[in-house]
Order: sequence, then structure tokens, then C-alpha cells
Amino acid sequence: MSNLIPISAVIGDRSYRIKIQPQDEEVVRKTLKMINDKILEFRTLFAGKDMQDYIAMVIIWFATEQIAQQAAGIENEELQVRMDKIEALLDEMMGGLGNRE
Repeated sequence: MSNLIPISAVIGDRSYRIKIQPQDEEVVRKTLKMINDKILEFRTLFAGKDMQDYIAMVIIWFATEQIAQQAAGIENEELQVRMDKIEALLDEMMGGLGNRE
């Protein structure tokens, strides 16, 4: 952990000094940009709220995105299992047809 580097993480109207692994810097900076872009988007859509409201909206949005992506991953896994079963059945059927010749 001695390789941690300090960066300034700005979220909304506050700056936080955090330490991260050097290899994570690009991902952290992109994440911070995404958060601040979403805050700006919500500020445009929902005028008159305070910063804490916008940050809460971003947290809800982000968590929902994560859950949706996880659900899509599970659906893709289930689809792959079904496709594998179909392929195995087709292989069996084709193997059986090959024996008849």
C-alpha cells in the first residue's frame, strides 16, 4: 500500500483528497467525470435542488445501472447455457444421422 498516490477528487461542489493505486488513476478520474457530468445533467433537469439532492440522484442512478448490468449478465449466462444445450442436442441428432448412412 506504500505505492498509493494522492489525488484531489472533486464531486459536486466539494473536493476530497484521496489516495489510490497508480494503476487505478485513469479509472478513478473517468468515474469522477461521469459522476460530475451526471450531477450537471440532473441540475439541468431538476432545477432548485441542493447539491446533496443531486448527489443522491446520481447514487440511485449508478446503483440502478449496476443492478441492471448484473441482471443482463445473468440473462446472458442463462442464454449461453440454453444455446450450449441446443448445440449438444443438434450434435447428437447429427451424429445419429451420420450412423444411418
